Amino acid sequence: MRFRVGSYPARSGSPPPRPPVRGVVPAAVLAMAGAVIAGLLTPAPSVARPGERAVAAARMERLDRGLVSVHTGNDNLVSWRWLATDADNVSFNLYRGSVKVNTTPITTTNYLHKDAPNSADYTVRALVNGVEQPASPSAVQFRAGYLDVPVSVPPAGPDHTYEANDASVGDLDGDGDLDLVLKWQPTNAKDNSQSGVTGNTILDGYTLQGQRLWRIDLGRNIRSGAHYTQFQVFDYDGDGRAEVAMKTADGTVDGTGRAIGNASADHRNSSGYVLEGPEFLTVFDGRTGAARSTVDHVPPRGSVASWGDSYGNRVDRFLAGTAYLDGSNPSLIMARGYYTRTVISAWDFNGGQLTRRWTFDTNSSTNSGKGYDGQGNHALTVGDVDGDGRDEIVYGSMAVDDNGSGLWTTRNGHGDAAHLGDLDPSRPGLEYFKVDEDASKPSSYFADARTGQVLWQTPSGGDNGRGVAGDIWAGSDGAEMWSAADGSIRDRAGTARGRKPSSANFLAWWDGDPVRELLDGTRIDKYGPSSDSRLLTASGVHSNNGTKATPSLSGDILGDWREEVIWPTTDNTALRIYSTPHATDRKITTLLHDRMYRTALAWQNTAYNQPPHPGFPIGDKMPTPPRPVITAP
Repeated sequence: MRFRVGSYPARSGSPPPRPPVRGVVPAAVLAMAGAVIAGLLTPAPSVARPGERAVAAARMERLDRGLVSVHTGNDNLVSWRWLATDADNVSFNLYRGSVKVNTTPITTTNYLHKDAPNSADYTVRALVNGVEQPASPSAVQFRAGYLDVPVSVPPAGPDHTYEANDASVGDLDGDGDLDLVLKWQPTNAKDNSQSGVTGNTILDGYTLQGQRLWRIDLGRNIRSGAHYTQFQVFDYDGDGRAEVAMKTADGTVDGTGRAIGNASADHRNSSGYVLEGPEFLTVFDGRTGAARSTVDHVPPRGSVASWGDSYGNRVDRFLAGTAYLDGSNPSLIMARGYYTRTVISAWDFNGGQLTRRWTFDTNSSTNSGKGYDGQGNHALTVGDVDGDGRDEIVYGSMAVDDNGSGLWTTRNGHGDAAHLGDLDPSRPGLEYFKVDEDASKPSSYFADARTGQVLWQTPSGGDNGRGVAGDIWAGSDGAEMWSAADGSIRDRAGTARGRKPSSANFLAWWDGDPVRELLDGTRIDKYGPSSDSRLLTASGVHSNNGTKATPSLSGDILGDWREEVIWPTTDNTALRIYSTPHATDRKITTLLHDRMYRTALAWQNTAYNQPPHPGFPIGDKMPTPPRPVITAP
């Protein structure tokens, strides 16, 4: 085992980065690493020279190359992962069958194989100090330019059928490649503000080959809708296999057919709401779907009216995420409420048991009256905003520190969309762009993520329901920002720079340059100062979540650092995965090994889905990307 010590690229006004230091891990450190992998919550060792920030090794997935071949025209684009555990100077040989395709070592992580049939089979082999390593698993074939993963539609109910909805990824079976977790939503699902009985929410686990590993039925006592079931897929205990965590109730049936709580209980009232009965939090085994640990949900609902209304709208607004609160090990984040009271609980899963790490409550004596109540969004973001190596939770217009204490609040209130990332590379640390619903507040604002200091804002404009931040235009440095309530696209300084993009929804790195593209509905467009140009129109698929028009999932799932998009087919019998057919000369470590990006993929399904951002800038004039510091089972 080897370890890497490094620092992020130099920022404006900081000393240049020192080269990485490598060395053999001493026996004592090796023993500590073994303890971490076993699931203990002892932080991994961190090392730095004077003047450098110590970087702890985050425990992350052990991944294979994720080799993928995308057929387009007469060619195949073959791409693969540059892992955080690879050497900085690693190169590759690509084989079609037993024949090497390249004449000289490949120093990037993709290769356009010209005049090759869609049936061509590929493997890739790393070159380490000139020595060829064992072959990767065979490439996943996108023979039609996409891959269909068959899924099994749940049986229809008396008043509903099922549609494939949000998805997530994780290595459920420990084989080094990612599997899929899919949420099935009944067609009679409801927003919390709407009365009516709904069908059951169902979750399935699938391999990329379409093998269904398990099915979990959340039962009649979990109402269906965008705000009720937020599920997390992550390897929390370090055994090399991802778990699945979510809120459960009486009658939830796990993947082995075993019921949780009282299987015959029915707590629904005449309006379809579930406002009584026990509430649980359960961690399920990723291989079998078996319930491994079930505890009481924190917080309990208590008095329904204490959350802002008496009929059940605000009490059942849930959010979820994953955060490296100690810098090394992932913790589960579960939250309730954002219009009035907010409670966030952090959980560790170790030795087969859930244990609560801390609870943040806006009604507690510590937090009451400090402006933390009523600040939540319909989603959350996670990242190390204060530079201490540990993750914070940015919860709408406030942030909670890694230890569960309040960090800052802008008091700008609730909104639908927010983006956390290195949006202005000329400033140290991360920045935060958010839109607001309150007509008395700025319609959008850009803030320092460390302190919450608002750096610029746009005038109030009522309910601003959409907003995006990302480097989509090489015509200005850093990220661009725009929203539904603003007529222009703005640069990192808040200056209006011209035409607003045609959509304000998702983003995806799709073509060969590092500037990000627009993802909306079932299409991908490239922004231009005069007009957008179409790069992909997906056929035979549908978007999700009504006017939000989001995919089931988008992110760096296969191949190199560019992002895949997953939509359900129109008949909901498959998840159709699209991957880029464009070559690139950029070599970036797989984003799955960037801690902030990986946790963003995990919380992407939460309520109003938002796109993931890494902890470093990718875009025009970007600095050399950092190499992540990780350990893997």
